[in-house]
Order: sequence, then C-alpha cells, then structure tokens
Amino acid sequence: MPVLDRMCTEELIELENRFGAHNYHPLDVVIERAEGVWVYDVDGKRYLDCLASYSAVNQGHCHPKILNTLIDQAHKVTLTSRAFRNDQLPLLYRDLHELTGFDMVLPMNSGAEAVETAIKAARKWGYKIKGIPDSKAEIVVCANNFHGRTVTIVSFSSDEQYRDGFGPFTPGFKIIPFGDAAALREAITPNTCAFLVEPIQGEAGIIIPPAGYLKEAAEICRQNHVLLVCDEIQSGLGRTGELFAYMHEGIRPDMLVIGKALAGGFYPVSVVLASREVLGVFHPGDHGSTFGGNPLACAVARTALRVLVEEELVKRSKTMGQYFLERLRTLRSWDLKEIRAKGLWIGIEMLSPARPYCEALKEEGLLCKETHDHVIRIAPPLTITSEEIDWAFERIRKVIEAR
Repeated sequence: MPVLDRMCTEELIELENRFGAHNYHPLDVVIERAEGVWVYDVDGKRYLDCLASYSAVNQGHCHPKILNTLIDQAHKVTLTSRAFRNDQLPLLYRDLHELTGFDMVLPMNSGAEAVETAIKAARKWGYKIKGIPDSKAEIVVCANNFHGRTVTIVSFSSDEQYRDGFGPFTPGFKIIPFGDAAALREAITPNTCAFLVEPIQGEAGIIIPPAGYLKEAAEICRQNHVLLVCDEIQSGLGRTGELFAYMHEGIRPDMLVIGKALAGGFYPVSVVLASREVLGVFHPGDHGSTFGGNPLACAVARTALRVLVEEELVKRSKTMGQYFLERLRTLRSWDLKEIRAKGLWIGIEMLSPARPYCEALKEEGLLCKETHDHVIRIAPPLTITSEEIDWAFERIRKVIEAR
C-alpha cells in the first residue's frame, strides 16, 4: 500500500466519496484532532462541537483521564472473550450497581446491540415469568422512535426510509403515538411483555413528552405486569440535566439501556441494566458477544463514569443548559418555529429545512447537525463553559437572524 502525503479537505472527501458506501450525508469538514469541546480540521481550522458525537463524548473529546486508562489497560490485556473472566468486568458491574441501583448488568458494545439484548430479555421474561404463550409476545413502541439500525429494530420504526428495502420485518411490535398514555393503556394485551420508549426522543428532534407522561406510563405497565424499558443511549449519563432522563419524572424503569457516553467516546460500550428477575432469565449459551465486557471496554467505562461524577457533569448540564436556553430564547426570526430543551439537549425547529443553517454554522466555526429535516440539534460536551456558550450563541444568532 503506497504511503500517502498529507491530504487536504477536498482530497480526503473525494477519497471517501469514491470508496465509501454513501449511507451518511456528513458536513464537509474533515476532523483530525479534538480536545474538550473543540475539534480541528485537516486545514487547521477550529470548530466548537455542538453534537458531541450524538452524546457519546459528554465528558469532552479526548478526556485525559479516560485516555490514560485506555493506554494503561491496552498495555495489560484488551480482550479475553467471555470464555474466561477478567479483572475489570466485575468492577464495572459494581460501579454501575452503586451508581444506578440496578441488580444486574449485561454488557454489549453498540447501542443497537444493547437494544436487541433488551428485546430478547423482555421476550424471554414474558415467556418464562409472565407466562405468555410461545411466540406470541408483543412489545409496544412509539412512533418516531429511534433505537438503532438492525433489521429487528427498523421493523418497528415509523420512518419509511429506515425500512425501505430491508424487509421482511420482524413481527411482534405495536406502534403507538409518543406521549399518549391512553394509547399505551389501550395497546396492552395479555401478550404484552414490554413497553420500549425513549424518555425524550432524540433523533425525532428532541421531542419532550407532556409532564407526567412517563410516570403514568410506568404505572400502566405496573398494573398490567408489563416491563417498562427505557432507552437512554442518547439521553442518559447527564445529557438532560439528570443522570438519566427518566429521573425527571421520579420513576424507575424495569430495564435501562445505556451506551455512547458510557465510554466517553473512546470505545463502543453499552449495557442493559435490570432486576435479577429480568436479566436472570438468561442462562449460559442464551446470549453473548465476543467483545462485550472485554477488559479494555470495562476499564474505559469505569473511568468515564468516574469523570462524570467527579467533575459534576450532570449538574453542569443542568445549569449550562438553562443558560444556553435563556440565550437562545432571545432569537428572533420569521423562520424559527420552536426551541425545545432539557439540559444540554436542545432542538431548534425551523419552518424551512435545517441543513442550510448547519452548513452556514459550519462556516462560522460551529458544528451541529440537522435531524428530521427541520430541527437543528444542539448537544455539546457537558464540559462546555458559559463563555463558550456565549461564543456559540453569537454565531447561532448571526446565522438564524440573517435569514
């Protein structure tokens, strides 16, 4: 393979377009390094990252403590598979139990793998514990959900693009409107084993349900012996100003799915947390992953969690989120429809497409991404300061109020 000289933005984009599958539509910026809330492209320009890798880098890019753990553990052992035990996995189990209170943990890698694991656990619980007839289990989900990209997960997506060309689809799912507790109550049957929900819908555009919705949903599930499964892959670990978004409603799900920021952007790590009754349905050979629970992943995740706690990033998300929202509410534009926010998770919904705004913001040194066509998503690392928010806001105001 020939050694390539240093390449500029245009050359690298041309290579990516020529050899890569076109399953993404990224902004035309090529990042080569990052630190904290800032990223730098191959031409030396600096940008403030207001996406945080879809909330995977809540702790900031290349956090030195997590980086040091990654290096130290990589010098020791990175992978054993679950055929053998390793010294980091039980410590991660302990740390997650102490942080969340859940009895048991099942580690995976990507968020989609963890959602698939939660689906399998819910179905098996339905058959073995609830007594649902074999192959009759149903899971209720919400319209405009986003839980991943596997065939089973897109089987219950209401977005036609996510499904187009990928059938036949996995049966056993029932879609109801998000934020409608009455619809949940009506959808449940004796064969319902779980309700899978994002407490706040991220990919749909930072959609926040009515106050009390999740609390009522939890009560409906309890009354009907149905598992409440919260997908907090994006909303969890401080993003919304609480450790988990379900805490805003003072409830506790039966099963919790987390990932992304669990490793601070250094490594794919996800877990499913639940009671002993739920995850206890798995026996050796029922489910697994070669990389799930590997020592490198566990060590990184343990430090990522420690950073979140020691640097009080959950509290920071709440205060900085309020400050950012107050500034954004001063925006004035005929094209501005609505601003929605919880912590440092903000959706700016426009009447016209959001993509041109994101492209203009990139030129101003601010990186964010459109979602569902009309929403500009703002989700910086939780380490952002008020001065950096002021810097970002001035560029947002310039772009939005200029149109």
